Amino acid sequence: MLRLLDFASKYFQKQLWETEMGKSIGLSYLNDRGLSTAIIKKFQLGYSPNEWTAFTDYALKHANDLDLLKKTGLTIVKENDKMFDRFKGRVLFPIQNLSGQVIGFGGRTLSNDTTQAKYLNSPESDVYHKSKVLYGLAQARNEIVRSDNCFLVEGYTDVLSMFDSGVENVVASSGTALTEDQIKLIKRFTKQVTVLYDGDFAGIKAGLRGVDMLLAESMNVKVVTFPEGEDPDSFARAHSSSELKSFIEDEAQDFIRFKTNLLADEAQSDPFKRAQLIKDIVQSISVIPDAIARHVYIRESANLLEMPEQTLMNELNKVLSNRLKDSAF
Repeated sequence: MLRLLDFASKYFQKQLWETEMGKSIGLSYLNDRGLSTAIIKKFQLGYSPNEWTAFTDYALKHANDLDLLKKTGLTIVKENDKMFDRFKGRVLFPIQNLSGQVIGFGGRTLSNDTTQAKYLNSPESDVYHKSKVLYGLAQARNEIVRSDNCFLVEGYTDVLSMFDSGVENVVASSGTALTEDQIKLIKRFTKQVTVLYDGDFAGIKAGLRGVDMLLAESMNVKVVTFPEGEDPDSFARAHSSSELKSFIEDEAQDFIRFKTNLLADEAQSDPFKRAQLIKDIVQSISVIPDAIARHVYIRESANLLEMPEQTLMNELNKVLSNRLKDSAF
């Protein structure tokens, strides 16, 4: 399967760089996104022709096994034995394991057809488990170790644009909710994580659970939010490398302070929402394994919320006690 996926990656790259369709459609799209030739080649981006069986025919002609084409998800076979390429007409982002071997693909449609999914990923297989992979980690691992920090973003192009701007300690969860396995992958290289959020309140709230999971793994978590309507990709393209780095450095704040400020703005003068905010903050603090760190965060939150520290400590003790009782059954 790994040999076939490597074969496919080379085919898609060849299509991108050496065919008229690849250059005029695929490469043109990537260039319009502001991606440099160096980054496109470093991440081995490719293009799948907008033809039903172009890749499948080529793969079978070169003695590749149809069963493996199905298992990797490169070829879809219907009940009537009709075959077609999964990534027909898409720009391809190879997904690699830590060793740099291609284990799957993400494909972005270039069609205006709104019935098509914008992004399509390889299905789960013997070699590809999306919950255990972070896009860009093979390329970012050395810089993560050197800087002792990992920037966590959502999408492929976020990683690529930041790399292109000289920020190379960045990985993506590729649109999936953050998992324990992904966190453990990061933890092999650093315990410092900076989560980069789009300037979208609903999206930020949806991602808070993932940050609680990072805290539970004893990670030191900071958060950066981009201006409304911006994401790491668009911001990196619109600003210089130094501006991007300065923005991240200036805007990074520890997670508990970030969450307190975020939810406090929402609660404002509503007593019920404010009570729920306190419970949410304490819940996040409760997952931190280190007792001293928990106490430090309780003190900081009490100051931010202008509440007695003991009130938050009582709530924390209640949460921890309930959790202990639950684990006993």
